[in-house]
Amino acid sequence: MRTVISVRRRFKPGSVLLLVMVALIILVASGVGMMTVAYGVRRDAIKARNEAMAMLAAEAGYERAIFRMSQQPDLLTALEDESFGASGSIDIIKPDEPGYEGDEDEQTGSVDYTISFDSFAGARAIYKVSATGTCGVFRRTVDVYVIQAISGWDMGMCRVPSGDASTEAVYYVNGEVIDMPLHINSYGSLYDSTRDIYISGSPDFLQTVTMSESRYSSGGSTDKYADVMYLFDQGIYFLQPSSRILDRDAIGRKLDHFRSTVLSHKPDQIFTPTKNNGVTNGQAAVQLEFFVDGDIGKVRITNDCTVRGYMKSSTWDYCIDADSEDLRFEKYYIYGYHYIPQNAETNGKRYTKDVTETYVTPTYGGIEGEPGGQIFVNGNVVIGGDNSSHSNNQLVKGRMTVVATGNIWIADSIILDGPHNGNGLPSENNPNVLGLVAQGIVKVVDPGVVETLGGPTTVGGIQYEAIGISDGALPYDRILPQYTEAEAAVTVGGGGWGAENVRRSSGSGRKEIPGVQNYLVVRGTITEAVRGVVGSGSDGYAKRYYLDERLLEGILPGDIWLKGKYVPAPAGWHDYRPDI
Repeated sequence: MRTVISVRRRFKPGSVLLLVMVALIILVASGVGMMTVAYGVRRDAIKARNEAMAMLAAEAGYERAIFRMSQQPDLLTALEDESFGASGSIDIIKPDEPGYEGDEDEQTGSVDYTISFDSFAGARAIYKVSATGTCGVFRRTVDVYVIQAISGWDMGMCRVPSGDASTEAVYYVNGEVIDMPLHINSYGSLYDSTRDIYISGSPDFLQTVTMSESRYSSGGSTDKYADVMYLFDQGIYFLQPSSRILDRDAIGRKLDHFRSTVLSHKPDQIFTPTKNNGVTNGQAAVQLEFFVDGDIGKVRITNDCTVRGYMKSSTWDYCIDADSEDLRFEKYYIYGYHYIPQNAETNGKRYTKDVTETYVTPTYGGIEGEPGGQIFVNGNVVIGGDNSSHSNNQLVKGRMTVVATGNIWIADSIILDGPHNGNGLPSENNPNVLGLVAQGIVKVVDPGVVETLGGPTTVGGIQYEAIGISDGALPYDRILPQYTEAEAAVTVGGGGWGAENVRRSSGSGRKEIPGVQNYLVVRGTITEAVRGVVGSGSDGYAKRYYLDERLLEGILPGDIWLKGKYVPAPAGWHDYRPDI
């Protein structure tokens, strides 16, 4: 028999309603929690956005300050000028501007920035840029310690003057080694169709190359550098700030600042030489000779020298025409030979000083930099004597910068005392350095011009002064070393660095060691307004240029750098919340 058991479930009245209420409470709690989380996320997002905006505003203030610094011919001078304005403000967001389509309740961002001198690194100025960005209640500050960038070889143009208003390209050729950072200003438009660096074959660029022009022609249609990019081992960078070497105002202010520093400390180291009017094409100059005596660096100074200039019509040497408002060129009287006053050592025209006696301590705002020798010549300078560097002449021991408003003629090898590396560069611990700055040109002379002129003539009150190495029976038979060396930071405001009388319109070429290749060796840096001629065919020198990296560390006395770019010093960037 089948038994059927019937089970009846019984519920109390209202139990279903209770379950529904519990479910609703759970759902409401979950919704509130989700809303709270969403609100917190949105609030955090707004906070993060506003803080990021404050940081971006601070960085924008830093960039604006750097741009303003780069526009100054001389920043130290500018900071002393109240009209410069060493501080400024920028509004980042302006909802009330016409055409603004954003949220009217959006916080306005802004930044305040200041530019100031901070200290010296050796003899090199360090500046501080401080920028505080604000967005809502959030603030971020960046403090950046910056220095003026230094390159190895800067040039206003990679071209050589060939006439009053014309230039011609100069090529880097197969087999050349450029072992220093290279920068070339733009020639003409930034976006023209022609490269501003001229290359033939496969020269070796071993360090960074920067260009002020664009890689591309107008509209980006043509890559001008596509076929040579492989040559630049350490990279090539475009649209970089220009060197100010072609800015006459910048050079003038740099020289004025240098002169005022010397005047305030060692006024006897400012020279204004006078020439003897009996010398054909005479030019007033000071002769400097560097040597070491008893482990002490010495400089022999001869004032009121007179350079016998060689005819402009017989040479192909140009300088910038300083009297022209436009960039024009003119031939100048190159160095033929020079005279010194008779009895110079007894009448006070020639004397010797320890290099350390020429030291000047740069001071700004009560802060002192590292001392170094500084000599200012309102005229021309001849560096060299009647012995070669192998006889311990033109051997520089100490730190020295020579500035001339005219030309600097190099009449011998100039090397630095102290340890050198196996590659010939001064060692990192070598304390000796030389800077040469000319508002005119800096050139290696042709020692054979004096022979072309028939030897020195007799002029009352002055006497012929030999240079270089003896090369014959006559006192004026002279020659320079096969490896003519210049261990220096060379700055040429009125033309190019190189050698004189390489291209001659008539007669024989430049006098040099016969039967061998002659080399012009630079261990330092070069800044030149235009390319200077070093060699032409078999005449003149081949280049051997190497960067002395110590120059990047502030070892050189005087603020001579003309780079239009400022970069953070090592470990110089700091950003933080100023309210914490």
